[in-house]
Amino acid sequence: MPGQDQSRRRAATFAQAIVYTLIVIAIIGTLNFLANRYNKSYDSTANKKFTLSDQSSKIAKNLKQDLTITYWGQPSRFSEARDLLDRYKNLSPKIDVKLEDADKKRTQAIAAGVKALPTIYVQVGNKKEEAKTLTEEDITGAMVRALKGGDREVCFLSGYGEHTIDNTERDGFSKAKELAEKGNYKTQNVKMIPKAEIPMECTIAVLPGPRRDLLQPAVDAIKTYVENGGRALFMLDPPLKFGQAEVDDNTALTNVLASWGVTVQKDLVLDLSGVGQLFQLGPEFPLVTAYENHPIVRDLKDVATGFPIARSLEVKNGDKTTVEKLFATSEDSIATKNLSSPEIKQSKDDLKGPLVLAAAGTYTTGKDTGNGRFVVVGSSGFAANNFIAFNGNRDLFMNMLNWLSSDEDLISIRPKEPSDNPLNMNARQVSTLFYLSVIALPLAIVFVGAGVWWRRR
Repeated sequence: MPGQDQSRRRAATFAQAIVYTLIVIAIIGTLNFLANRYNKSYDSTANKKFTLSDQSSKIAKNLKQDLTITYWGQPSRFSEARDLLDRYKNLSPKIDVKLEDADKKRTQAIAAGVKALPTIYVQVGNKKEEAKTLTEEDITGAMVRALKGGDREVCFLSGYGEHTIDNTERDGFSKAKELAEKGNYKTQNVKMIPKAEIPMECTIAVLPGPRRDLLQPAVDAIKTYVENGGRALFMLDPPLKFGQAEVDDNTALTNVLASWGVTVQKDLVLDLSGVGQLFQLGPEFPLVTAYENHPIVRDLKDVATGFPIARSLEVKNGDKTTVEKLFATSEDSIATKNLSSPEIKQSKDDLKGPLVLAAAGTYTTGKDTGNGRFVVVGSSGFAANNFIAFNGNRDLFMNMLNWLSSDEDLISIRPKEPSDNPLNMNARQVSTLFYLSVIALPLAIVFVGAGVWWRRR
């Protein structure tokens, strides 16, 4: 019967619609379940603006206990907070994120110590640390402080013309101080004159570019400190002999370093590759893009670092030391021994690259208190205020501190402060852009339109 066939077709069509609807609902439900369970995203920005750094990822994935990040604020800011904090949560199942309304939960906020909004706490067990701002740098820093027990102190030695941590000028070390403190180190300035002594609380002693010869008591104090298990970072500039840049030879100190296996050369390294011109820098600024496999530099990979006014090193193991080079210049570099003139001249006596610029060593003390560690860099300017932000310089500086304090688990590329990438054009480029966009392109459209009209006429 025609009516029955039509009814069957309608029933079959209706059944198919129900089946297709159920399939679509099942697919959507499955996708929602997977999206909720496995929160994945892809960062297509050039500088990976929305991706957490290697250090944050390393800390999160190595967690041995639960960690809670609590954001106390107002709901209108929750979306902004969630954008960043959920990235941490997605790194590890041991990380929990809480967004708390400080107005609705006023008494709980007071009990938690909230005094201003927003306030961000990172808690591991009974230890709680505050992140000063809603940035990766501050939150990861709070995670480090919460995970690491005990105080670690970096002592910057002074008294012989070194860079100082209270100097905010171009050649000061105030930014290095701030960087160390964000990395959970306390800092202090230790004057080696008149009393040549490194305090017991110093986890690391830093000698940042002395310009004058250290007196023998100061050299002896540093030697004793390392050989008794202390940790030290030496940044020694070339002994230039002209103008206000004059630097003493510091023979007594370099003799101690030589006895440990690091010979500091009396030369000036020049990079003749021309790469420095890309950064508007001269040959006195050797760049490094290749590194050894030491923990200090292993994670830098192809990140460039720069060393203004540097000298070369020779490295070998000593009687009680094991020394490794960290990195060297390219083959397109030389080391000139002409240190008495600002004029750059090549000669047959110049050393050819690659030239070692930094080394790290361990001194075997034979004591239960542990071995000494030291790092020697043939430049102090790489950590000065005007160059520490150059590419990987700040990561290198902090990696050195982390290795010296035996915090190898923190060595990585650190969170970077937000930066913009402005389009810089000269007057000619601006003029060209104006004529192309405002005059040439509209005229071209008019002529094309006139041509089409003429052909159709």
